[in-house]
Amino acid sequence: MKTKYLYICLLLLIGFVGLSSCKVGKPYARPDLQLPDSIIAGQDSVSMGDMQWWQVYADSSLMQIINQALDYNKDMLIASARIREMAERKRISTAALIPNISGRVNDNYERENHGGDALKAVNTFDVQLLFSWEIDLWGNLRWGRTASVAQYLQTVEAQRALQMTIVSEVAQAYYELVALDTELEIVRQTLKAREEGLQLAKIRFEGGLTSETSYRQAVVEHARTAALVPDLERRIALKESDIAFLTGDYPRAVERGKLLTDFTLPDNLPVGLPSDLLERRPDIRQAEQRLVAIHAQMGVAYTDMFPRIRLTAGAGVETLDMAAFFRSPYETVAASLLTPIFNWGKLRAAWKASKAAYEAETYAYEKAVLNAFKETHNAIVNYNKMQEIYEMRVSLENSARSYLDLAQLQYINGVINYMDVLDAQRGYFDAQIGLSNAIRDELLAVVQLYKSLGGGWQVPDEQSVPADNKAKTPKRKKDK
Repeated sequence: MKTKYLYICLLLLIGFVGLSSCKVGKPYARPDLQLPDSIIAGQDSVSMGDMQWWQVYADSSLMQIINQALDYNKDMLIASARIREMAERKRISTAALIPNISGRVNDNYERENHGGDALKAVNTFDVQLLFSWEIDLWGNLRWGRTASVAQYLQTVEAQRALQMTIVSEVAQAYYELVALDTELEIVRQTLKAREEGLQLAKIRFEGGLTSETSYRQAVVEHARTAALVPDLERRIALKESDIAFLTGDYPRAVERGKLLTDFTLPDNLPVGLPSDLLERRPDIRQAEQRLVAIHAQMGVAYTDMFPRIRLTAGAGVETLDMAAFFRSPYETVAASLLTPIFNWGKLRAAWKASKAAYEAETYAYEKAVLNAFKETHNAIVNYNKMQEIYEMRVSLENSARSYLDLAQLQYINGVINYMDVLDAQRGYFDAQIGLSNAIRDELLAVVQLYKSLGGGWQVPDEQSVPADNKAKTPKRKKDK
């Protein structure tokens, strides 16, 4: 009889498991985004976003700083901790799908005096092994696990998006720092030329060849140029502090080995296909995982309106006398059905609220995609125009230098006055600064285009990073 009862329970259990394989609710499907046919006309299927960041930013000093930022940046460390947190929370939701087994030991001491006749002491000792399992009949628990998995993946993509941002921020700050170095070098060269011009103007004034006005104008130009040096040194120190902060360090000097004119740019920057942009950019993938999580929470809210079945069982011993401890076993088996009957519409309201939240998150995802395409389009336009500006600034710098050489020759020969020479010097100085800014802006345009295409989140391995760069990276103790 007991064997027959055991078989019946086993068949019921198998039936419950079979029924629990159903999952009520529509599965997630990516919204129809109606992507454009191309990002730009005549594009290639290859994208620079597929390149590793250490291939795009090949300067050894810059590579070293980026590696430091990825290892020690505080936001990156926070994101890593968030991933570990969500991984454990995902494990909790997975554990809810399997039976729970626990134990309990209870020692109960009572003193009774019924009717006032006699005081009686009762000591009960109980040891139990408990088993409980909620049958996921409608997929409520599995929807919850789907939500937790999506939330975990969301933190992973968030870290990748953060890494993409940090790589671009470090590269941008580094190029801006080198641009300030180049500008300071131009100012110092110009200041040296101003000093030579001032000495020449003084000699000619004292010799009676020119008026005092020309000499005083040379003094003014020399002082104006000299005043630029401390301001540039201040901006350089602040930019170094910004870079140190990105690397998780205190303000310090930043090593760099090039001037801005020493950098080379690629001939063309392929951008790839529109559909690849969705899979490559981690911020878009993060937005989609957030949408998946909201969709799963909608499934949880929907299945909350259905009955829930819970199986419980227990086995143990209970005795009033420790001598008879092992001769007092007992067993319990129970099943409970909990179903909502009348709860003033709370469950249906929760389901409708989750539907509205999913609709809002769908629009947020579509907005993230639109923003990505806008950023990519603007970055392409910006880079193309920066190339044109650079070519014009090169032509302007060459013309200004030729004009200055001619003006200085004519001044020495007495053809023109010193005011004309100062105008030529100011024009050449402005042309040099303009060319330096054009190179900087073109490099920054590459940074923004690479980021907008989803590049920079890739994690390097030991084989892919150049050996000289790995050797230069300092070792610091990570924060715990």
